[in-house]
Amino acid sequence: MNILILGSGGRESAFAWKLAQSPKCNQLFIAPGNAGTGQYGTNVNVGVNDFEGIKQCVLSNGINLVLVGPEEPLVRGVHDFFLNDEQLKGVPVIGPQAEGAQLEGSKDFSKQFMVRHNIPAAASETFTADTLQEGLAYLPTIGLPIVLKADGLAAGKGVLICATLEEAQQELKEMLTEAKFGAASAKVVIEQFLQGIELSVFVLTDGDNYKILPSAKDYKRIGEGDTGLNTGGMGSVSPVPFADAEFIKKVEARIIIPTVEGLKSEGIPYKGFIFIGLMNVGGDPYMIEYNCRMGDPETESVLPRIEADLVDLLLGVANGNLNEVDFAVSNKVAATVVCVAGGYPGEYLKNRVITGMENVRGSHVFQAGTTQIGEDVLATGGRVLAITSLQDNMFDALQQATADASRIYYDGCYFRKDIGFDLI
Repeated sequence: MNILILGSGGRESAFAWKLAQSPKCNQLFIAPGNAGTGQYGTNVNVGVNDFEGIKQCVLSNGINLVLVGPEEPLVRGVHDFFLNDEQLKGVPVIGPQAEGAQLEGSKDFSKQFMVRHNIPAAASETFTADTLQEGLAYLPTIGLPIVLKADGLAAGKGVLICATLEEAQQELKEMLTEAKFGAASAKVVIEQFLQGIELSVFVLTDGDNYKILPSAKDYKRIGEGDTGLNTGGMGSVSPVPFADAEFIKKVEARIIIPTVEGLKSEGIPYKGFIFIGLMNVGGDPYMIEYNCRMGDPETESVLPRIEADLVDLLLGVANGNLNEVDFAVSNKVAATVVCVAGGYPGEYLKNRVITGMENVRGSHVFQAGTTQIGEDVLATGGRVLAITSLQDNMFDALQQATADASRIYYDGCYFRKDIGFDLI
């Protein structure tokens, strides 16, 4: 098969690494890819939202299957674009159509979906500029701290946790009347804060059948001890120690089955990944959010633990027989440490030459924000590299990934040295 991956981050590097191992993968293309994905396949200079460019890439390279990495093209309808095109409709796309992608594309839609299907989640209400006064009246009723979520996609920055009522009032006004997050905050979900430990569970579904992928926990804050600004993710670990078989059974019964069955009952086709963001509250799972794709950097910790041919799993999704595909998960632990650019998540240093990747000993380097210029690999994005180690236990995996991250250098390189320490 010839396979096309859409995306350019660490997640797509991990997908490329895993797919390239399959004997069923003949040629692999990544659009647009990064300096690292080129070692697994061919990078194509086409953006993830350039649907006409993607079409030409598919037709000229005889692509048999497309795997969509990021959320934006899914929310914009890349899967629908394929289905509505005579030349493309026979090419399977892994990732939901736009209607299903609303699980991530609209916080209001996803919250209403949870209510309709009795999925345990934080109490919430949605407000617009026209109902601002009602929103302000609702704020004092749900306790502190207060969570405010922009309804639409906001590049991971549309969620605020307000410690005081006054802060929540000010932020709500800015989001609704001053477009703090652009069109994404035309609607705002005000949500109860859940006290617990966060984790993610990933599901791959063909719309009827599903496989539960390994659990993972990511670390969003820039500073050690979970301090400072939120980022796209500073590291991850898989599995999550407290997410034992009993806990995952609760997740399956209370969240996964109602989600898959709910989509079916509403006539929403869904072929792809469902990211289930959870809070463990006293041993019970509560929904925080859905994503319509795999997470980053969680993918870099999850995929190395999957002991199955990823092409077989994706074909199971495309053909609707995922239940017949063999699937196994390693008992080993994967830890991922993310190296970011100096200044990230604010204005950050760019175009710094990366050295030392060849010195990494017991980990895999998944490149993210990198570009190849001649012989040099340059750090061009905020999150630059994801260093993943697969070991027999959590301590060894964390120690190895952290040690290997320190063997890489570029001007301004920064990574957290305490990823996963809260789980040991």
